[in-house]
Amino acid sequence: MTAAVVTEPLVRAASLAELRASGRLVVHLDRHTLCLFADGDQVYAVDNRCPHMGFPLHRGTLCDGILTCHWHHARFDLSTGGTFDQWADDLRRFPVEVRGDDVLVDFSPLEDMVGHQRRRLRDGLQRDIPLVLAKATLALMQVDPAGVETFSDGLDFGVARRGGGWFRGLTTLTCVMNLLPRLEEADRAAALYHGLADVAADSAGEPPRFRLDPLPGPADHSQLARWFRDFIEVRDAEGAERALVSAARAGASSGELADMLFAAATDHRYLDGGHTLDFVNKALEALDLAGWERAEVVLASLPTQLAGAQRMEEANAWRNPIDLVALLDEAFARIPSALSAGAHVDGWSGRNAVVETVLGEDPTASIEALIAALGDGASEVELASAVSSAAVLRIARFPTSNEFGDWDTALHTFTFANAVEQGLRRSPSQELVRGVFDAAMSIHLDRFLNVPATRLPEPDPEADPDLLLGDLPRLLDRQQQVVEAGQLVASFLAAGGDPGRLVASLGAALVREDRNFHTIQCVEAAVRQHELSAPGEAAGLPLIAAARYLAAHAATSRSQRQTFEIARRLHRGERLYEDIEV
Repeated sequence: MTAAVVTEPLVRAASLAELRASGRLVVHLDRHTLCLFADGDQVYAVDNRCPHMGFPLHRGTLCDGILTCHWHHARFDLSTGGTFDQWADDLRRFPVEVRGDDVLVDFSPLEDMVGHQRRRLRDGLQRDIPLVLAKATLALMQVDPAGVETFSDGLDFGVARRGGGWFRGLTTLTCVMNLLPRLEEADRAAALYHGLADVAADSAGEPPRFRLDPLPGPADHSQLARWFRDFIEVRDAEGAERALVSAARAGASSGELADMLFAAATDHRYLDGGHTLDFVNKALEALDLAGWERAEVVLASLPTQLAGAQRMEEANAWRNPIDLVALLDEAFARIPSALSAGAHVDGWSGRNAVVETVLGEDPTASIEALIAALGDGASEVELASAVSSAAVLRIARFPTSNEFGDWDTALHTFTFANAVEQGLRRSPSQELVRGVFDAAMSIHLDRFLNVPATRLPEPDPEADPDLLLGDLPRLLDRQQQVVEAGQLVASFLAAGGDPGRLVASLGAALVREDRNFHTIQCVEAAVRQHELSAPGEAAGLPLIAAARYLAAHAATSRSQRQTFEIARRLHRGERLYEDIEV
């Protein structure tokens, strides 16, 4: 075994005679550990660490030009470094020159490492290989700390690959990307990895999408928008897709495209338990992040979901014992006059009354309160924000005596209400205001989940915020610490703790658990609601709700975090196995 310090690209690594006598040699040159192989008349130099998980390749087997690692049996073509197993990555090979008895190795830096890692990201997405995704994400975020290009690659793959259109994986990816700037730097790659891995898992086994071209000639936007809604109405996903991509190709603005989608998403009640409208909103947020030049391709992934979604007017709960759909239809006819009668009033003061009524027993009273609020000068966004607050209270006061799966019932209402509010902040419309009323009715249907309602935590303003943040991960190491998590958050905020630090800590706790779609949705929506809330306005309730939901779904086996930490150690160049005898 020899050692040297590299000072130029071509460096003497070993004696040819010594190499031929042993067949292989391990040499340490500066920061590189190489394995030299003599195979017939040829001499090869490769990185001694298996690119899969770092096992020393000098302990592998060379047969017929194929080098096999003994740890997981990854196989490599020794002459090119190419792998036969995509979960392993190609082996780094160093050019060799033999001069007399000297074996010289070329240490010129690799070209286009970013391109290679983007290809590996694609491999991981295509084949659903979490470790490959983790390693590629770490490498790519080193050159793009904001993660926008990596996010965009995942978005492009998901909308092109998943035949069923936009679904869980792309929503997870967009949620974690929204959270990314709020996390500590050390947690950002882990969060993005969670999103990318969910895109891969959600697409695995799905047929690919085959895109439709826009109409061959010009078309009027208002006509395309009308056609789009008509096609969704009769569950014609292909017709709807062609109308939508035609509008995007013709230059429809982001607001016009949003209006098309939100109108169709609220023509029927609370589609697919609220998921569909949330998916529409997340697709629009994804375009805000990745760029609206992708609108035609990204939005084309939505019509399948819109056309195929269950319509809650078809569900017994929305029809009996009270016909909520009939109440809503009557209310929708009154929205235009309520909006025109109530000029917006700055500082509208009816929010608390609306929240209290929506949380009550009477759906008719809820509807009348919403109509009256519009007439009293509440804006569409203010009305939606009040309903979002009512929805978050269902989670903040959710008793653990409920069946565990009922957490998701309350969660669906909250994320739907949040999506309606975000949509109205983007592009207010009478059609989307219907979603506010749908959310209120879903809150009504969830009322028994708060019987009896858990008391809101009484904060300790004398608590030490730093100690509380230090306690949070230890608290979440134990299952069902729901009440304790809510108390911790309330006390942290009451004691003057920085909400930004709390959000970062909740995000760190989120990404150390095994990936859970609904928990990621909850934390992301709660953070958004917290940041939009006015000072003193139900202070901290969204973050209390997020902490309680997270605590209810922790601790997990954390196997996904283990995969990511292996990738992180390999990325740092740690020698995981080189000192282990096998």
